[in-house]
Amino acid sequence: MKKLISLLSIVILLLSTTGCVSTKKIRYFQGSDEIYAQAQRVMQQYEMRLKPADQIYIKLTCSDEKLLEDFAKGVVIGSTGSGGSNMNSQLGSINGFTIDTKGEIVVPLIGKLQVAGLTTEECAHLIEQRIIEQGLITDPEVIVRLLNARVAVIGAVKSPGVVSLTSERNTIVDILAQCGDIDDSGHRYNVRLFREENGAREEYILDMTKSDVFQSPAYYVQQNDMIYVEPNKSKSVRSSAFYTFMSAAVSVFSAIMSALALAFFIKQKVDK
Repeated sequence: MKKLISLLSIVILLLSTTGCVSTKKIRYFQGSDEIYAQAQRVMQQYEMRLKPADQIYIKLTCSDEKLLEDFAKGVVIGSTGSGGSNMNSQLGSINGFTIDTKGEIVVPLIGKLQVAGLTTEECAHLIEQRIIEQGLITDPEVIVRLLNARVAVIGAVKSPGVVSLTSERNTIVDILAQCGDIDDSGHRYNVRLFREENGAREEYILDMTKSDVFQSPAYYVQQNDMIYVEPNKSKSVRSSAFYTFMSAAVSVFSAIMSALALAFFIKQKVDK
């Protein structure tokens, strides 16, 4: 009886250790106490730059609203009537302008503008300059916003999916938080970020357990980034047929051993 109980204890111990993870593998930003004992200057360039296929919203204002009327004369070809087809006293429709494969947009009255590679602020400044140069408005104020910025997150996070970026300053911590954080089965030291830049795809590997993640060029995400959190082996072990079988077997074995131990205890009492 004692041997059977010892065997059961060993089996249970072996199974439980497959799910154990060292705290070193799950703690974020280790070493930050020493590095950030004093304030560190933020050196990263986090501004997102416009890329082909991006959609941007452009709003134009000035002191004399009558000057904006010329920008509202664009009509969608084939439309009937004026309802919904005018550009509503602002540059561009509600759907915004889509940057083409050459990195250009076509703005009414201004023409083609090369905007890929610019920040939204730089794009707004370029449009203002062109309006002034062409004598259309002397005091234009332009606001440019990115409409379709998003990041895809897959792998071992609690809620994988596509995250819409609500600002132009988003960190990988922000994105992972919106996905419910990394799952217990995820490798925090092997988070992969894929990014397309200048016609090439780059991969960055981030170790979220180290404080130097703040210095990574991928710490601030960009539109169309894809983040993959690799699952560790414990997840595949726990989800395997063998582990399921062993868990069930241990449960049954444990119940039998409990019954036998109880019977043995009762027998000893009766013999006395």
